[in-house]
Amino acid sequence: MLRVACGGEGFARARSFTRDTLRGWSLEHRGDDAVLVVTELVSNAVTHAVPSAAAGAPEIRLGLVLGPARLTLTVSDPGDNGPVFDPSDGSALREHGRGLCIVDALAEEWGWAPRPPAGKTVWATLSTRPLT
Repeated sequence: MLRVACGGEGFARARSFTRDTLRGWSLEHRGDDAVLVVTELVSNAVTHAVPSAAAGAPEIRLGLVLGPARLTLTVSDPGDNGPVFDPSDGSALREHGRGLCIVDALAEEWGWAPRPPAGKTVWATLSTRPLT
């Protein structure tokens, strides 16, 4: 688990943490996709959840969980609102707002769950099988 600071340094640490963890698990072949998904999920948390959080230092946490055939990436944030994904809204052509389209394209599945008493966790799974 990694606490992610809201800013460029936090994004860089999240990417390094992801790559280093996958390297330790011999999953370098999933590194690019995992880093991209993590970047999008953390970016969404910073952009959408942090501004609506209660006063104080907002907390964003990144987690990676290795299962028998899948890697689960989680980003927990203080926001209560779930992510909004509408692939028919033309967001694929916009400069901003494509994050969940990217996550949806790369992940086997993704979703979110409330994190009582406040906040949520957004997750995405990637296969651990070698790319062919």
